[in-house]
Amino acid sequence: MISSRNEVTQMIVAAKVAKGIKWAEVAKAVGQSKEWTTAACLGQMTFNKGQAEVVGRLFALPDEAVAWLQIVPYKGSLENAVPTDPLIYRWYEIVNVYGTTIKELISEEFGDGIMSAIDFSMDIQRESDPKGDRVNVVLSGKFLGYKTY
Repeated sequence: MISSRNEVTQMIVAAKVAKGIKWAEVAKAVGQSKEWTTAACLGQMTFNKGQAEVVGRLFALPDEAVAWLQIVPYKGSLENAVPTDPLIYRWYEIVNVYGTTIKELISEEFGDGIMSAIDFSMDIQRESDPKGDRVNVVLSGKFLGYKTY
């Protein structure tokens, strides 16, 4: 018996390694972006029934796991402490160093509000560079202004 969505995530990651599947292949089969599909496979998004069934077939998941993929997850995959994984820590560092700059520039351009992580898209691409390849990340979220009442 599966007792949490985290168990399903572990099953997916283990099957991905065992089968040598790439996230882009999963995304193509599911019919969504590699970024959204990866987040869903890692337990941060909800698959619809058809998508969950595709993921279930790809990773040879039991029916119970496929059902878990359709449950709204508890979002937030990181512990409350500062991340220790070097790549994730660099994102933490970016927000720590540039967060106030990002907030200030968004506020200046749009006003008092936030960038949505719900009405949101992300694109991650490799960018060739003679000094060493670069990671190009584009984040796009709808601006949500605070209402007065």
